[in-house]
Formats: sequence, structure tokens, C-alpha cells
Amino acid sequence: MMAADQPPSAQAFSPHIPNLLGACCFASVAALRAGDTLLPVLANDFSVSLGQAARVIVAAAIAYGVFQLFCGPLGDRYGKLRIIALCALACVVGNGMAFLSPTLDWLVAARVVSGACAAGIFPLSMAWIGDNIPYERRQAALAKLVSAGVMGMLAGQWFSGLITEWVGGWRPVFLVLTLLFLGSGGLLLRALRNEPPAPPATGKATRTLWSIVNGRPGRWILTVVAVEGALAFGAIAFVPSLLQARYQVSLSIAGGIAALYGVGGFLYTRVAVRLLSRLGESGLAALGGLLLLIGLVSFAYTPVMAWTPVACLISGFGFYCLHNTLQTRATQIAPSARGAAMSLFACCLFIGQSVGVWGAAWVADHLSADIIYMVAGGGLCVLAFIVARHDPLKACAG
Repeated sequence: MMAADQPPSAQAFSPHIPNLLGACCFASVAALRAGDTLLPVLANDFSVSLGQAARVIVAAAIAYGVFQLFCGPLGDRYGKLRIIALCALACVVGNGMAFLSPTLDWLVAARVVSGACAAGIFPLSMAWIGDNIPYERRQAALAKLVSAGVMGMLAGQWFSGLITEWVGGWRPVFLVLTLLFLGSGGLLLRALRNEPPAPPATGKATRTLWSIVNGRPGRWILTVVAVEGALAFGAIAFVPSLLQARYQVSLSIAGGIAALYGVGGFLYTRVAVRLLSRLGESGLAALGGLLLLIGLVSFAYTPVMAWTPVACLISGFGFYCLHNTLQTRATQIAPSARGAAMSLFACCLFIGQSVGVWGAAWVADHLSADIIYMVAGGGLCVLAFIVARHDPLKACAG
């Protein structure tokens, strides 16, 4: 990368900031993934089909994706850390509404509020890393942030099931999420009291967003991550439901097995630096595609339940091999407007996710859930090899 794209190496920041960003990201991902395990109990409590109950996932994903377009430019203009803290505190409202929801429609509306308010947390955290960490160390720094998000995924999928079974009902899950956002957002805002205000960005937000979308590297990366989101998250959302329907396991066991997808991602973050040094970005993406193919297809078609935890673990490891490569490249789409760039990246990912979950819900209701995993595994493998063979940033630089 060009030297001009590198962040200033002398820039200092509080040592507590990365940990607090990780806590906010943990809470935001836990909130997004909590609905996965709760689908069967929500469908039962509100007397609707699994596909209808999936609106709680789709609504949050759409709101999360659309509101990236606002949060990214706000972070560039008023300071990424301050917007992250305020977004986390605003999530208290959405999850409090969910806790009090009397109907499914109310719960869907609460998930819209929660998804919209969480929109600025993870993308702006990645953008902050892009602003403060040189590119050669950025993949490792992003991997640490991703590990917090992965643990949030694990908590959202597994502990939501445990809380529902042990405490009774799905409402306490949203109360716990409310407290998580209150704590993480409040502590980050407090830590920023002595931080100097960020210099405001110049230029109109719409012009900045258009320049990113109109550029060849940006358009390519955004398209790829949208397809990735549709295929991967469409499959992930129905893991607990398929386990319960096929093996008649409890909600906590189904959520625990699904959470191993997140454990696979966490294991990736522990070895990311070594894998990157051995395989490079392209090799890492290709490895991810192969593991996703093996994990997702074998999850659907294995004749024994004992293999399903391994399949989820392999799939999670493979997904983060691919996704972290795309994330790292995305931080260089627009170095002067990383907040907007990373928000667009997340927007496309979660718009893709909402389309994927909607399509997978239709397939689960009308055809067979096995088809979801065959299409997702094969599609992600092909996508990963395309990513491995083509880096639009290098192509444009050349």
C-alpha cells in the first residue's frame, strides 16, 4: 500500500479503548445473533411458523444494514469513538422494548430499533483500527476485534438458549442485552472524557458514499461481501432449528452446537497471524472456502448427530478465514473516509444477510432445509476462490 494510506504511527490513544471497543462489539453481535436460537420458542409463543418468526432476524439485519449509511459518515464527521459509545447506549432502548414486547409485531419493531442503533458499533470500530494501526499489522488487530464479536456470536446463540431454559422464557435474554449495552457504552463514553475531539471530516456524506460505490475496488468488495452474507448467514440462522427438528434436542443443546460456529471463528483469531504468514491473504481465503464447503454440506447430510458440532466448528473457522480477508481489504477502499467505507461494507453484508435469511426461510417452509446448506457451502467455496484469485486493490494499484 502507498505510504500515504498509512495512519500516523505516532498517534496515541488510551490503552483501555481497544478493550472497550471489543466490549461494545461483543454486545452488538450478541444482540444480532440472539434471535437465531430463539426462533422455535418465538414461533411457539406467538403461534406462527418458523418462517414468520424469522422476521425478528430479518428486521434487525435490514435496520442494521441500512443505518450503516448514516452512522459511517457521522463517525467520520464527529469522531468514531463518540458515535460508537452513543450507539451502544441507544441500543438500551431497543432491547428494553424487546423485553417488554406484548406481540410479535412489537418485538419486530424493537429489533428494528436495536439493529438501527447497533449499526455504528462494529464498522466504526474497524474503521478506528484502520485509522490507528498500519496495514501490515491490521489483519492481526482486526482479528482481535473479531474475536470479541465471535464471542458475542457464541453468547447470542448459546447463552440465549440457556437463559431461555433456565430462567424461563425469551424475555430475560433481552434484559441481559440491555445491561450489556448500558455497561459497555457507558464505560466507553466515560473513557472519552479526556480524549481530544476528532477533527471533523470535510465533504458531503452522499458524495463520499457515491465515490466509494462508484470506484472499482469498492464496488467489487461490496458486491462480494453481500453475496457472502446471504450465503453464510442464511445457513447459520437455521442451524438450531434444523438440529431440533432432526434430533429432537433441547434449545440449549441446539444453541450450544450452533455456537461452535463462533468457537471456530475464535480459534481462527488465535492462529490468524501464523496462517497469514504461511498462506498469505489469497491462501487464507481459499482455505476458508474449502472448509466452508466441507463443514456446511456435511452438517446437512451427516447421518449422525455427533458430527454436527465438528461441522459447525469447521464452518466457523472457514468463514472467518474468508471474511477477515475481505474486512482487511475493505479498510483500504477509502483511507480518507474509513467510517463511511466500513459502514458501506457492513451495510452490504447485512443486506445480504437479510436476503439470505428470507430466502432460507422460504426454502425451510416449502422445500428442505438441507438445500440451504448445499447451496451455501458450494456458493461460498466458489466465492472464496474468486477472492483468492483477484484483489481489486492490487489490480488498480498495478
